[in-house]
Amino acid sequence: MRRNLLHPGATELVYEIREIVKKAQLFQQQGVEIFWENIGDPVQKGTPIPEWMKKIVADLAMDSKSYGYCPTKGVLETRKFLAARTNALGGVQITPEDFLFCNGVGDAISKVYQYLDPGSRVIGPSPAYSTHSSAEGGHAGQAPITYRLDPENHWYPDMEELRNKIKFNPGIVGILIINPDNPTGMVYPESVLREIVALAREYKLFIIADEIYTHITYNGAKAVQLAEVIGDVPGIGMKGLSKELPWPGSRCGWLEFYNTDKDPEFARLVKTIEDAKMLEVCSTTLPQLALPPILSHPEFPAHRERVNKDIELRGDVVVKALKDVPGLIVNKTYGAFYNTILFKTGVLKPGQKLKVENPGAAKLVEGMVDGIPLDKRFCYYLLAATGICVVPISSFCSDLLGFRVTLLEEDPKKMEWLYARLKAAIAEYIAS
Repeated sequence: MRRNLLHPGATELVYEIREIVKKAQLFQQQGVEIFWENIGDPVQKGTPIPEWMKKIVADLAMDSKSYGYCPTKGVLETRKFLAARTNALGGVQITPEDFLFCNGVGDAISKVYQYLDPGSRVIGPSPAYSTHSSAEGGHAGQAPITYRLDPENHWYPDMEELRNKIKFNPGIVGILIINPDNPTGMVYPESVLREIVALAREYKLFIIADEIYTHITYNGAKAVQLAEVIGDVPGIGMKGLSKELPWPGSRCGWLEFYNTDKDPEFARLVKTIEDAKMLEVCSTTLPQLALPPILSHPEFPAHRERVNKDIELRGDVVVKALKDVPGLIVNKTYGAFYNTILFKTGVLKPGQKLKVENPGAAKLVEGMVDGIPLDKRFCYYLLAATGICVVPISSFCSDLLGFRVTLLEEDPKKMEWLYARLKAAIAEYIAS
């Protein structure tokens, strides 16, 4: 080609959560049974969809209007419904015009970062959720800028580091929070959120809050939404249907814009994002129509409470199985449906391995592990030896070593068996 075809940020587009599937499929071809603990799809893992919810969607599918375009910002009645819910929180007040529907939160994330000036950076948590870190690094053509979540302090953010990075990096224009957090399962305390809002106000930044897991909390936790604490600071809330209903295949997410009148540059960004969506016409109509009747259905709160309780119990299984394993750091989770398990410093070493009974898998894994991070090496050996598919934490824009698991296995006996097997594999690997 006469010119370089790629944007300089193309190398930042990494999504190990699905990349490891390609490796797992290679082991499948060798006859290894795979246990998918890598991706947060409740439907794939068997979370039951209530019949009343299916009926709402089915009835809407029989209505011809669900097959047509909707307004670019989204179905008006749905935006009115959501605005009323947000305003009822008692914090910032918004209107239906402060919403923009997208084809899932992934689409929303892409649009927000895509139209920032390449020199303008959004600092996000580490370990990072790959869609955010990749989109932010991709737009800037550089590695993402992150603040540390502290595994020795419930995964709460290191506020001193966050302040210093903002203070000494004038390119930072925004702060990202993911609350509840993916991949750690941490829920931000309200006091920490207010500190972050105060930082944003002091340095004239905006805040992005990915709140896709807002109503997936347990163990006594409640996720405080950005709208409740943001005051007069500009911000963007990101929400969707994928995890909460659950309905990941709906690809239905939305942006809520807060305080667009407080800063002209932020207002320009919001308008640009809206204009970009206009070029696509609109997002999918049917799930937007389904949203109000599902979320306002009298059986929805009890449904969500039951599912949350199940996630809590599975989280207990993980902690009980792994908390006493020497060399690990294991935190209790309070939100979302993941846990991040860490290896303590110095526990992982080059040359460690698991015994792989399958000859084809043994040969395959030996060809995969040269020159890769030590936690990824563990994950590949775990795949080859046990079929358990987890995601290395070094792939979440982190210098920590560990792995992320999901809390979605519906069969309690299978889950206990799975984590007993994982525990044994960890012990064998560390001792090798």
